[in-house]
Amino acid sequence: MRLTEELIAALQRECPEVIFRAREPLGAHTSFKIGGPAALMAFPPAVDALAGLLRAVHALGLQKRVLGAGTNVLAPDEGLDELVICTKDALMGLKALAGGRVEALAGQSLASAAVFARDHGLSGLEFAHGIPGTVGGGVYMNAGAYGGEVKQVVESVTVLMMDGTQKIFTGAEHFSYRNSVFQSLDCVIVSAVFRLVPGDPEQIRGTMQELMQRRRASQPLELPSAGSTFKRPVGGYAAALIDAAGLKGCGVGGAQVSQKHAGFIVNTGGATARDVLDTIALVQKEVYTTSGIRLEPEVRIW
Repeated sequence: MRLTEELIAALQRECPEVIFRAREPLGAHTSFKIGGPAALMAFPPAVDALAGLLRAVHALGLQKRVLGAGTNVLAPDEGLDELVICTKDALMGLKALAGGRVEALAGQSLASAAVFARDHGLSGLEFAHGIPGTVGGGVYMNAGAYGGEVKQVVESVTVLMMDGTQKIFTGAEHFSYRNSVFQSLDCVIVSAVFRLVPGDPEQIRGTMQELMQRRRASQPLELPSAGSTFKRPVGGYAAALIDAAGLKGCGVGGAQVSQKHAGFIVNTGGATARDVLDTIALVQKEVYTTSGIRLEPEVRIW
């Protein structure tokens, strides 16, 4: 259903606690710095406000998308005639629980959750310190780096269904490589509980610093991107295959395969979503020609 002015007004009446912004540029909320305006963006300040918003969206028959930090999203140049619910800097909170557990709301950054765990002498989230996304996005994608991933440490995930009711998921079976059951459910992740192990805060700090140094040395953090553009194929690594195909520095328009790390497509300035999509297609074609392997995008293409 098209998001008309009347429907926007109805949402605002039903959800007075939620902050709404009309025609909000998606490029301001994605790490690619790409994307036209969303018809309406909502920033729920608390779980109860989000539950009320979802009930209203469901009752009105509206479509919605959920955005965290936007670090793994390519938004369309023309924008979206839809409601986008943004949890980053909205659903915030960190809590130490008994038994070496940490509860984090979905809008918290993974980095802040890792620092919180370190400060409480808990190890296990070191790998997440340099991942730029939110807890919600990290759970949704089963984010990982340097041998660690969310499913290794997550104990439970709480979501809100579209009728506003809560549901709790436990167990690693809900996750696979860069995937989770939440990608196929009509719900919004609101929090996660991580089960960690005791550790020395200074040793944890040292590990986090080492991983951050490795990230800075090997990844093009100075340019907008969405991190690793492609999933790891069976029996190989996307970056190695792209490099072997001679694609470093190649691209379309303002999008380019990073000269620093072939697994990243970067926005060198003024790139459009079409530039990125055409560069992805170029990489897929050339890698298949040279290796016979079909690369699958990791970035979420809206």
